[in-house]
Amino acid sequence: MSSIVAEHLWLEYRNERTGAVTAALQDISFSVADGEFVSIVGPSGCGKTTLLRCVARLLRATAGQVLLDGYPVTKPGPHLGFVFQSPLLLPWRTALANISYGPELAGRDRRETGEQARRLIELVGLSGFEHSYPHELSGGMQQRVNLARALALEPKALVLDEPFSSLDAQTREFMQEELQRIWLAKRMTSLFVTHQISEAVYLADRVVVLSARPGRVREEVLVPLPHPRPLSIKRTPEFRAIEDYVWSLIEAESRLNWRQTKAEG
Repeated sequence: MSSIVAEHLWLEYRNERTGAVTAALQDISFSVADGEFVSIVGPSGCGKTTLLRCVARLLRATAGQVLLDGYPVTKPGPHLGFVFQSPLLLPWRTALANISYGPELAGRDRRETGEQARRLIELVGLSGFEHSYPHELSGGMQQRVNLARALALEPKALVLDEPFSSLDAQTREFMQEELQRIWLAKRMTSLFVTHQISEAVYLADRVVVLSARPGRVREEVLVPLPHPRPLSIKRTPEFRAIEDYVWSLIEAESRLNWRQTKAEG
């Protein structure tokens, strides 16, 4: 297990035609401790996915750095497992073969890779579907394969970019519970981006709330609810109080951003 530390991250875009500079992220600092699950939420367009891509070095920040276990993250790699919004599975490979693909490319022993893939199939609850192709799996099943594929490279930490956004409401609820189960089994340091506040609170030890663009850390909210959490916890007063508080922060930022946009227009 490893910690993730973001130190004073800035990201600016320059319009080559006009020369105008737009700030997407502004002086963002936060940390994710060993084995901790942290969610990131914020108003639409605040740079949540951009921040996640900077953490994984899929985007190069204008300034600042990200440390993984105390060492700077200088390039994408197997040290940080990235789970995208869309599964993007290889359609000609079975679930088992999709999970094995990354380790195979890394030159790992095929027998050991196959055994590992079978263990991950069981971990994500897909026993019996290991030989199914992506088109034969539901959306939720495909995302389980997507998660297992990220875990197959044995990353030090996991970053997840709205992995359940395309699922129907019922499947999304069940997948939240499944992700919690997998996280508790692995205790892997995890950073999770979502638009859904209840999802963020349900899964996380802490919720990092970003401001309207340019994204800054508005507040970090502790979620002092014990794991494992049943889905029914979402109906408790304790859960709803945290959810309402996070929403109040996002609502305030969204209204401020709307007023500024209206004034500029």
